[in-house]
Amino acid sequence: MKPGIHPAYGPVVFRDRAAGHAFLTRSTATSEKTVEWEDGNTYPVIDVEISSASHPFYTGTARVLDTAGRVERFERRYGKRTR
Repeated sequence: MKPGIHPAYGPVVFRDRAAGHAFLTRSTATSEKTVEWEDGNTYPVIDVEISSASHPFYTGTARVLDTAGRVERFERRYGKRTR
């Protein structure tokens, strides 16, 4: 690797605001905000909207969608399909 062309790679805390879950990992991403971690050290923190702790695919909880209402609204707006 060429020296001086790669971004700094270090520990960063990613915090999922929806689930209240945080994890420490290494990344090139950085932030001005910091948080004190469980080990007593201070790390940059990046707030994310969704992670494996809150995403329905990973948690196994599906969100209920009103598909019947969507179909009815579509049919009212554009008419029923005729063959």
